[in-house]
Amino acid sequence: MEVLDILIIGGGPIGLNCALEAQKNNLTYVIIEKGTIVNSLYNYPLYMRFFSTAEKLEIDEIPFISTAPKPGRQEALEYYQGITRQKNLNINLYEKAIKVSKKENLFEVETTKSKYFAKNIVISTGFYDIPNRMNIPGEDLPKVKHYYTEPYPYAQQKIVVIGSSNSAVDAALETYRKGAEVTMIVRRPDISNNVKYWVKPDIENRIAEGSIKAYFSSELLEIKENSVIFKDKEGNVHEIENDFVLAMTGYLPDFDFLRNSGIELQGDCLNPLYHPETMETNVKNLYLAGVVCGGMDTHLWFIENSRIHANMIIKNILKHHQV
Repeated sequence: MEVLDILIIGGGPIGLNCALEAQKNNLTYVIIEKGTIVNSLYNYPLYMRFFSTAEKLEIDEIPFISTAPKPGRQEALEYYQGITRQKNLNINLYEKAIKVSKKENLFEVETTKSKYFAKNIVISTGFYDIPNRMNIPGEDLPKVKHYYTEPYPYAQQKIVVIGSSNSAVDAALETYRKGAEVTMIVRRPDISNNVKYWVKPDIENRIAEGSIKAYFSSELLEIKENSVIFKDKEGNVHEIENDFVLAMTGYLPDFDFLRNSGIELQGDCLNPLYHPETMETNVKNLYLAGVVCGGMDTHLWFIENSRIHANMIIKNILKHHQV
């Protein structure tokens, strides 16, 4: 029976960074990734640009060369997948971790393809897999999309965009510019301050001139085959014609997987319990890395500020001779 020093669950940028740190310190490891390399980035909108500049997305001090001030999705895929090839990282793709259990000082991890044994576990699974559902009638209709990739399918269609985050604003602007009739329904009273600073004036101007309709402090109540019903800020109920609903309501970590792994979740945001200096959870030798650390507060951690987690984790593992 092979026993790994570390099993890393999740092959996103932070999972790759953990593998690079393990490799530099001669620790045996495997990354288990349910999709392709940096799968979440692969599922981003095709023309998405990052808020950050390239150097803030770098891992292991490997230069990220971008042709634009803000790198896009394709450049990021080339960068992270290129590192995986160049460094010959040990990663198993299209293999989903199902269960993590601990017996004495050893972890057993069951996946869709195999079973692994490891002394340490790093969970770096992000939050892009589970849509934050609205739980309203009609949400499961085929015309409702929780993921947006490109505007072309929505040309000359009546589109409702739910939300006012970066993804919602990008979807609204891109589909509008491809000829869609766009209506935004937003719970908050305005466009989110988290929206990229060079995009925010664009959406606000399109709303002000009436090119994109927006109902703020409003709530979607029901989705029908050819219409939607919503309540505005005055409490009035409206029904408008509709072809597609782009529900950009955000995403959540897999809380069931975290709980079943023994990790305690705290407060209304279901924040996972971990030590901020070592990233070790309440389960000894089980660590968290990356955006999964934020629970429901998915705006807390990004690639930029969680790159340090890899070094913190490997340093703690080596310090306590858990290998």
